[in-house]
Amino acid sequence: MPAPTKHGVRRDAHAGPDLQHHIWLITLDGELGTSPGRHTAKRVLDMGTGTGIWAIDFADAYPGAEVIGVDLSAIQPELLPANCSFEIDDLELDWEWNQPFDYIFNRSVAGSWSNFRSIIQKAYDNLEPGGYFEIQDLELPSYCDDGTVPPTAALYRWQNALVDASNEIGRPLNYAPSSLGDLRDVGFVEIRHRVFQWPFNSWPEDPKLKEIGRWNCANLDMGLEGFSLALMTRVKGWTRDAVEELCEEVKREVVDTRLHAYWKQHVIYARKPGGAPS
Repeated sequence: MPAPTKHGVRRDAHAGPDLQHHIWLITLDGELGTSPGRHTAKRVLDMGTGTGIWAIDFADAYPGAEVIGVDLSAIQPELLPANCSFEIDDLELDWEWNQPFDYIFNRSVAGSWSNFRSIIQKAYDNLEPGGYFEIQDLELPSYCDDGTVPPTAALYRWQNALVDASNEIGRPLNYAPSSLGDLRDVGFVEIRHRVFQWPFNSWPEDPKLKEIGRWNCANLDMGLEGFSLALMTRVKGWTRDAVEELCEEVKREVVDTRLHAYWKQHVIYARKPGGAPS
């Protein structure tokens, strides 16, 4: 099993992705992924790598793997494991690698893809036979099973505005749960789908969910405005003040342990036919 991340949670502009990485490690019991082939992967692609924390941790955990992280922005650190590198590129354009991968990883990039079926096809075409493609991402709006979050809650108004805006510009936030059919149609086999809960605070009795909730509460407190401003002002026409006011309402609800809200996080992996069994 890979060791848990060495990286602390940073309080700077890029702290959000690193904090989410920590929550994912708790969610997956310290594992960096779920695909059976990850332990033997020799060439790994991290799509939308962001700060690069997943790619760096994977490279540290599996020194025999070559790990490439790709993003539109150069925000990754300079000090890297020898087997990790980063490239600045647009993955919606043609992929030009001349060697295939045996593990392609796609996490927490909701709202990035205009045509995720095309991304699935690119992943399929750039995998070795027997290679794995893994998706980890959330579903909005959040869920509540006991009626403690009313339909008029700021939580729902905020999330519904984001979903509407992302759909309006053709980059849906909810691409992950709807990807299963496209994975099959493109040719992937052995498709596995699991759903995990990320509570919004420490309301659950279960110790693991309670810990996830504490970290997710901090995640939302840090990243709410940054995630919301562009979509809600540029697409939905909200003023900055109106967005910030709604975000403050959301933050008040997020810390209220009487409100039992949670996100569903979808984890999906699929294998390209052929190759030796994992």
